[in-house]
Amino acid sequence: MREQAPVVAAVALGGAVGACARYGIGLAWPTPSGGFPWATLVVNVSGCALMGALMVAITEVWVGHRLLRPLLGTGVLGGYTTFSTFAGDVDTLAAAGHLGRALLYLLTTPVLVLVATWTAAAFTRRLITRRTS
Repeated sequence: MREQAPVVAAVALGGAVGACARYGIGLAWPTPSGGFPWATLVVNVSGCALMGALMVAITEVWVGHRLLRPLLGTGVLGGYTTFSTFAGDVDTLAAAGHLGRALLYLLTTPVLVLVATWTAAAFTRRLITRRTS
């Protein structure tokens, strides 16, 4: 267990940073009652895009410090993205009678985050290939 302490600390530190960033975005861009949760959607899509770029960078370009992936991937980006809030937003919209919005949000978010992850990974890979050519 002692050898895992630095990993746990890196994840906790990164998670605090990511969660604070997400919270700040939510304060700056609140969702009005019955409104579409744009801030949560943007956070999840941007966080997944950053994860796609990060994973290409630290697995295909260079091997960073062993704590880099837990700090940035699991910690910062795990704390930043918020699929529990996404689920809560869907439930809140549906319970308030905004079934169309809830369904739109429920169906588009997974598609958008997958496309963002793939696109960012492909773009990062392409940038790397150009730099090494």
